[in-house]
Amino acid sequence: MTRYVSFPLALAAALTLSLAACGGEEDKPTAEPLATTPTPSATASTPAAPVTRTTTELTKALLELADLPTGFAEDKDEADEDAKPFSSSSSRCKTLVKYLNATKAPGSKASVARTFTGGQEGPYIDYGLDSMGTADEVADLRDAYAKAVDSCTKVTLKTEGSGSTSMKVEKITAPQYGSKPFAFRLTGTSGPKRGLEYAAVVTGVDDVILSVGVLAGQGTELDPATEAAVTKARHVLKPA
Repeated sequence: MTRYVSFPLALAAALTLSLAACGGEEDKPTAEPLATTPTPSATASTPAAPVTRTTTELTKALLELADLPTGFAEDKDEADEDAKPFSSSSSRCKTLVKYLNATKAPGSKASVARTFTGGQEGPYIDYGLDSMGTADEVADLRDAYAKAVDSCTKVTLKTEGSGSTSMKVEKITAPQYGSKPFAFRLTGTSGPKRGLEYAAVVTGVDDVILSVGVLAGQGTELDPATEAAVTKARHVLKPA
């Protein structure tokens, strides 16, 4: 950048010196000034019109049992929208706690999700699709989620009948599928769920935000789960 800023300044200085040296020569005609063409003002780009996605459309783009390896079953328990299992005494964790307790992405126009389990001991894999209207809205939410994770080091998970578990929050390398993928992990460090791990990725598929969460996994499920989810979503959800 420095070169392109300084080069025109150096050129202007050289031209000034040349004109000054030629100032005493009267027999040379004075050059007519070049006509300047007005520079057209930049036309503001028109923001992309919001895309309307239906729940039916999103559901078709969501992974189903037939898309998963043998041994998984669909967990059809409905999410309790009033449940708020995560909390924190730190104001820096306020946004992350809000996101973790949400049953759909903030600002979502339509939302669908499915959860699959590999058995009583896990893993539990949750897939979600949320229509945000535009790719910019998807990027903004992804960035807000990343900032929330960066701002918070631990949260508390309260499970009914088991008490509270302190969960470490950390950013992890995201599977490279979708637009600007971001991933994080929660790990139980003390309490009844000590050692429990939850890994999640948030990524974009055009105007839709895609999320994948793995609870009680072996550490190898997130990448292939995200690849499969993004591949199907891209195939079904045609760009507007």
